[in-house]
Amino acid sequence: MLIDEITIKVRAGRGGKGSVAFNKNKLSLGPTGGSGGEGGSVYFTGVSDLGALKQFRFRKEASAQDGKDGRGQFVDGKSGEDAVIQVPVGTVMHNLNTGEKKEILKTGEMILAAKGGKGGRGNFFFRSSRNTSPTQFQGGTSGEEFDLRLELKLIADVGFIGLPNVGKSSLLKELTNANPKVANYPFTTLEPNLGVYFDLILADIPGLIKGASSGKGLGIKFLRHIERTKIIFHFISADSKDLFKDYSVICEELREYNKELLEKKEYIFISKADMVEKDSLEGKIKDLGKKIKNKEIIPFSIFDDDSLKKVKDILNQIAREK
Repeated sequence: MLIDEITIKVRAGRGGKGSVAFNKNKLSLGPTGGSGGEGGSVYFTGVSDLGALKQFRFRKEASAQDGKDGRGQFVDGKSGEDAVIQVPVGTVMHNLNTGEKKEILKTGEMILAAKGGKGGRGNFFFRSSRNTSPTQFQGGTSGEEFDLRLELKLIADVGFIGLPNVGKSSLLKELTNANPKVANYPFTTLEPNLGVYFDLILADIPGLIKGASSGKGLGIKFLRHIERTKIIFHFISADSKDLFKDYSVICEELREYNKELLEKKEYIFISKADMVEKDSLEGKIKDLGKKIKNKEIIPFSIFDDDSLKKVKDILNQIAREK
């Protein structure tokens, strides 16, 4: 099961407290208290593993180590270890306490989530000509503690969208080594599937139906994944009674969610072309073309090598441009 949104608590380490100590050697009397160590910080780093957020399925908190207390003979406490948490590339970190938002867009990119506390100073740092035997020291400060909502938005070159059961997963399986669940009923795909076609990342975005943008079906859960997709492949099933209506349903949901999605480069594919008579299909495509201006409409079937080659030619051109 893909986890693409979760709320967790992060806690940075507390700084260690300073020490009060004195040199016991003759002729070398004086304060020798060391300072406390720094508290560890919490960082997030980007990885290519789409399922990296699964680590928080049952564990809702991440924390770094506290700094160690200072000791005598000028020995400072050891700093606490940082906590470095791996999250999928495309993760947005929403700080629910401050309202701040940070995003991880590259593998290996690291961002600070919670800063560790400062270590306190030992009594050595309070010495003066008037205070030769200070007993003052500082306690360590607390590390930052926040509630974070982690939201994954896929970063893909091409996003497959359309109503349920229009053949998106079948094409992804045909083009790549992805192994999505495929069956002839709605909502077969219950989570995004990714595949790699040469240098292109292809994403099958599931669950879009009429009303998805307002929470119906599965769509509201996955609409966010289209936001960072560079190019859209819009699929309509050839056996649909009304191609334009199916196309319009999805476009309206995109518009309701974020109208900028409609500005993305789009290719329209009529899938399952083998299920409709050639003359009937040509008529449907002609009618659709009259209502959708300046967009190429490409029929294909995964069982027809010639039509499948047209899809691959488009992907190859996108790869060259990339």
